[in-house]
Amino acid sequence: MATTRITTALPPNIDITKAELAYGEHMLPKLNRQLQDSTLMTRQRALNALCDVLHNPEHVSAALKVGMAKSLKKLLSDSDGTVRWKATEVLFICSNHAIGRDAILEFDLIQPISALFDDKHEDARLMSHRAVESVSHTVNGAQGIVNANLIKKLVEKLKTETDEIKQLVLDTLHYCMKVDSDQALAAQALEVFTSLLGHGTWEIRGKAARDIMDISFPLEGKKRAVKVRCIPVLVKLLADKNYHVRAQAAGALMSIAITTEGKQESIREGAVEALIALLRSDESSDVRLNVIKAITMLAEAPSGREKMIEVVPVLQDIANTGGPMMQKVAKTAVKVITWRP
Repeated sequence: MATTRITTALPPNIDITKAELAYGEHMLPKLNRQLQDSTLMTRQRALNALCDVLHNPEHVSAALKVGMAKSLKKLLSDSDGTVRWKATEVLFICSNHAIGRDAILEFDLIQPISALFDDKHEDARLMSHRAVESVSHTVNGAQGIVNANLIKKLVEKLKTETDEIKQLVLDTLHYCMKVDSDQALAAQALEVFTSLLGHGTWEIRGKAARDIMDISFPLEGKKRAVKVRCIPVLVKLLADKNYHVRAQAAGALMSIAITTEGKQESIREGAVEALIALLRSDESSDVRLNVIKAITMLAEAPSGREKMIEVVPVLQDIANTGGPMMQKVAKTAVKVITWRP
């Protein structure tokens, strides 16, 4: 005869690590109250639930209206590492939406988030860098990071952090240097970028070369680039196996070679020969575009112009058959190389 058995297992599809969600408009106010609860497990479960809920930008807006930004700001300094990590993850998710990025700036959350750069838990450090990097994508966000005087701290992190975090830092500095490169120069960022050009990971090599291009736009950056001898390393990277690294290295050389000193140093280090070889052999449009721009810069020097004569037919062919942007830069290059006083 059959008997009734009551199982001790939880119902299906129930996640005990996440808080139970209230219905409709009561959901976010309840989660906000749970964030302020004195019980550790309650705070952790509320944060885990928010990581799912806030992927919807409408929920981000509603969360801000119930004062969740202040609750999260307090949790960034919580004694529990998991709470700090998850609070930063929630803010990172918010930062993927325009309203979330604006809220991070409005509630002065950049500084508290950056405090976790030194957290003993790697997950918390990683998520804090993701959040700051996401904020840096906008001009206001990048300016907020610069105003918080975080550039020097970010540069220092390039010396000690994991490769994954280094990539995030390089991306953050890339956006911030579009707003202000003076702090990066003062923090000796160019020297650190140059040291990363020989890194074993191609993503870091490419991003370091890109950041050298960024920091070399102002005149002081171009002078410093020659002084720290990053040109010889960039010339070597023109033969890198990865096309992204080759493209960024050519772009950095183009930026540095705007000055006479940069042109002369590049020519001495064999940049002309390396660029010509790359123009003839590389099939990547990104690489060829930056190579042609670099060739144009070096062709402005008489010694460089003489060596460039041999690639005029190649450039003329690109000017006739390439895409609109490629045609434009190729025509300019031919004009500079064939110019005579």
